[in-house]
Amino acid sequence: MLDWYDGHHRTLPWRAEPGDAQDPYRVWLSEIMLQQTTVTTVGPYFAAFLQRWPTITDLANADLDEVLHSWQGLGYYARARNLHKCAKVIADEYGGRFPDTEEDLLKLPGIGPYTAAAVAAIAFNRHSSPVDGNIERVISRLFALETPLPDVKPEIKEKSATLTPADRPGDYAQALMDLGATICTPRNPACGICPWQASCEGRKSGIAPELPRKRKKPAKPTRVGYAFWIRRDDGKILVRRRPEKGLLGGLYEVPGSDWRAIDAPDDVMLSEAPIKVSWTALDGTVGHTFTHFHLDVTVLAANISESDAAKLDGSWTTIDGLSEFALPTVMKKIVRHALKYR
Repeated sequence: MLDWYDGHHRTLPWRAEPGDAQDPYRVWLSEIMLQQTTVTTVGPYFAAFLQRWPTITDLANADLDEVLHSWQGLGYYARARNLHKCAKVIADEYGGRFPDTEEDLLKLPGIGPYTAAAVAAIAFNRHSSPVDGNIERVISRLFALETPLPDVKPEIKEKSATLTPADRPGDYAQALMDLGATICTPRNPACGICPWQASCEGRKSGIAPELPRKRKKPAKPTRVGYAFWIRRDDGKILVRRRPEKGLLGGLYEVPGSDWRAIDAPDDVMLSEAPIKVSWTALDGTVGHTFTHFHLDVTVLAANISESDAAKLDGSWTTIDGLSEFALPTVMKKIVRHALKYR
């Protein structure tokens, strides 16, 4: 597998050449960004972060709002908050140097078992066995593991660990990732050019394309809510920062109601408006899909005086100034919807 990697590895901006030492900061930053996000999407964000914050200390000294703003478009914003928190811990408690074992890496904010194993193996050449989605697919096919995900995860982890070599475990982990990304793909795997084709039980059994098996996911529920588009006499719009904890924590929003079950009473959601005024419901709704639910938002608009505006918490900004705030995708959709009716 290492011989195959030496000749067929992907060239990625956060990687060193096979056999060369890796930069722990680059490895960690890329692994956090790559969670639930594709390599193609991550590339430009990774480059922009490195240009703005070239070291872990630079990132630790950054303002959280700056980090959240630069993260816009990557989604799963808890990653950005934990990224900043982790940088501060490493800068303040570890002198700006990453711990080099899985055990110590797991103590850091935002680092779970996979990321700890990946950083330990790739950045420090520790004998660790990270298992991402690509590696899950490779191992489940290699051993013809037919138990569906997620139940099969412990067995995949165990099987994968038995194969990890003492020599260059970091390159080996990246080799499996590349094998899964380029040859052992989810659909139509190129078994004929796979370096493990001779020993792949899934290929021998003719079930490789079906693996790993997955349980059928339940349908996502739909939630509903109101967004309150409040315009001051001078044309400025009210935005406010969401609480640090919870979905989209620490990001900015168009004020809104809680998001409730689809049969939630309108008067309950209307009672959560930041001010009692005469609202105009804009035509249509704004739809957005999160990991665990769909959301439909009705936008209510109102113009208020500067004296009434002074009673409200939040920030007032021009339309152009909205770009300076860390607005998640769902809020950008709400803004675009509201602007169609101004």
